[in-house]
Amino acid sequence: MQTIRIKTSSTDDAEGARPGPGRDLSPLLAGAATAVGGVGALLALTDSDWPLRGPFTLFFLLAAPTAAIASALRGLDPFGRTLASLAGAVVLNMLVAQGMLAVHRWSVPGGVVAVTALSALLFLSSLPRPADRILKRMRKVRWRN
Repeated sequence: MQTIRIKTSSTDDAEGARPGPGRDLSPLLAGAATAVGGVGALLALTDSDWPLRGPFTLFFLLAAPTAAIASALRGLDPFGRTLASLAGAVVLNMLVAQGMLAVHRWSVPGGVVAVTALSALLFLSSLPRPADRILKRMRKVRWRN
């Protein structure tokens, strides 16, 4: 016995690009995560007494390095990239805490600033530079001639 698959309409693509509610929530979730992380960093830097300061700050301290490391690991599959970037975020946070404790300069705002600066450096170092694109084009032109 064989099973015959019948395509019902041309709008049912394999990509699932149908319009409608609840189809693609990833931009919304990314925006919400960015807002929660930003609020957490802001609350830690202003030393607020809001009850959600701790969870929001912890979310920021994990999410910022995770996103920066994940942007540098574009070649891995999604699960491997998520796992490696989470492990790297934990290592980065531990190194910042160890360094601040070693020099007797531990503070929550200082840790948030240090993690933010290192995450920004990691993220910016993974962005392609315009000079790299120009060099690639020059190499292509040189090999054609």
